[in-house]
Amino acid sequence: MIELALKLIPRPWLIRISSIMRIVGPVIYFGSNFTDPIDNRKYRKFLPYGYGGRIRKNAMSPGTNSLERHRLLYLYLQRFTDFFTAPHHLLHIAPEQCFHYRFKKLPNLKVTSGDIESPLADMHFDLHSIPLNDNSFDIIFCNHVLEHVKDDLKCLSELHRVMKPGGWGIFQVPFVDGIKKTDEDPSIEDPAERERRFLQYDHVRLYGEDYPERLESIGFRVETIILGRSLSTEEVIRYSLPKNEPLYICHKD
Repeated sequence: MIELALKLIPRPWLIRISSIMRIVGPVIYFGSNFTDPIDNRKYRKFLPYGYGGRIRKNAMSPGTNSLERHRLLYLYLQRFTDFFTAPHHLLHIAPEQCFHYRFKKLPNLKVTSGDIESPLADMHFDLHSIPLNDNSFDIIFCNHVLEHVKDDLKCLSELHRVMKPGGWGIFQVPFVDGIKKTDEDPSIEDPAERERRFLQYDHVRLYGEDYPERLESIGFRVETIILGRSLSTEEVIRYSLPKNEPLYICHKD
């Protein structure tokens, strides 16, 4: 049912509908087995989420709609950066619901959000041609976007262009352990073939362990952090985190 809804309901409407769950979810699923580090609420369980028979149990937090990757990123920002305290100009591409309103409210951040269609975004544009000035942003987030675009290297070049020297960004992509080389073909339009080959009907590539090399080819200096391995087993279970998923921190020197 969840998988069918994700396929049939347009993304802007999914965003609007999910706002209802953020209100009632914490009441319905109140408990003590899991904790969402984004809002610090506790739940008896998280919701299932996924595609193509790969539905993951305890994946989505009922209160924030965060997935495992969001909670992993939030913990990194909270524990290893000055993101929540120092002044930064943030460019947030495809702003996630679990982050968008929280980041907007932080007094230390000036936030500009962009997306091709999301009702959450301040600006609507194609990532292949960002209508913003060079060297404008201290931090850029662009997570789970590059697997959708026709020319990911062009999009990465645009992100590099608008990032300030000394800035950094996080550009996460779907992670599948053990895949060595990126497989891509933007010419494939059949949703079933895309799902078979790239694991989701609207993906045009599946990244492999060579993803950092693609980032470096644009000019980024890449720092790879596997946060799940530095956390206790109790934390990984309580926050429902991916143990081996890397975070790629991209620096512009």
